Amino acid sequence: MQNRIKVGIIGASGYAGAELVRLLINHNKVEIVSISSQSYIGQPLSHLYPTFFGVYDAVLESDLDVIEKADVIFASLPHGYCEKYASICDKQNKVFIDLGADFRLDQEVDYQNWYGLNYNEKELHSKQVYGLTEMNRDIIKDSKLIGNPGCYPTSILLGLYPVLKSKINKTNHFVIDSKSGTTGAGKSLSEATHFPRCNESFHPYKIGDHRHIPEIEQELSKMQGEQITVQFTPHLLPINRGIVSTIYVDLNDNVSKEDVYNAYKIYDNEYFIRVLNEGDVADLKFVKYSNFCDISLHYDKRLHKLVVVSCIDNMVKGAAGQAIQNMNIICGFDETEGLKIVAPAF
Repeated sequence: MQNRIKVGIIGASGYAGAELVRLLINHNKVEIVSISSQSYIGQPLSHLYPTFFGVYDAVLESDLDVIEKADVIFASLPHGYCEKYASICDKQNKVFIDLGADFRLDQEVDYQNWYGLNYNEKELHSKQVYGLTEMNRDIIKDSKLIGNPGCYPTSILLGLYPVLKSKINKTNHFVIDSKSGTTGAGKSLSEATHFPRCNESFHPYKIGDHRHIPEIEQELSKMQGEQITVQFTPHLLPINRGIVSTIYVDLNDNVSKEDVYNAYKIYDNEYFIRVLNEGDVADLKFVKYSNFCDISLHYDKRLHKLVVVSCIDNMVKGAAGQAIQNMNIICGFDETEGLKIVAPAF
């Protein structure tokens, strides 16, 4: 591709779409040529998000305007809306990166069971690549249809990959508790995310019934080479952004604490994954606004278990940042381009 590529964002008025704009205006290799919205066509994005006033005042257009003008299209839409746009991009040989759920699941039956929809473009799904960057970059670079992972799965899969890669787990079942800020629910207001309801509250939801379960099990099973099951419980934190996943691992009898830390050395050359020093605890405060995934490891000697704590910003590494990371790989840019942002120090 040319050195400065034309990018567009379908669904720029949503949280993840606006986050894409925030990051891409600082990307030296791209130009945002079009942004769209279903509800705010004709209005400047800066009217919705004053943070962009005087910096990026582009007017929101139609979805088809984005596809016409851009070479790389990011789509930040609810599930069920992206197949038709991905199909158009496929025919025009354009890159399509879906931040929604339409291209994450390999099996249509899982999509039917968990999302209640069918695949209308069945052949298109044979071209999809799951965009967990650190695991799949070798196939991402040759793809033009990326299913960007969900935010919960990103934190969990990155947290568990070294365990499964080294096969230090005793069982193929994991208990996982994850906590997310309210932006994970999207921009549309609901009873659960209404301020008086969620403020000064902390509670689990969709226990054993969250739509990210098949995605998590699908990708963990690929890592292990056999079927993995999870008991996954998400919780809603009364904060804007961030995810903390706490993962419980039964270790093989002969696995030592040193073996655990050696397994996680697989991340030594990964810029965006920081395995913390022994004794430190991953804290979402220090990944906020960044594309980092911080992982801390805690060996429970009494029970011979490993507790993995994995923290990300759900809007960046869990959405827009990882999508840009995938674009960088496809376009041959440095993977960190536009993403070298650290959390505020306090």
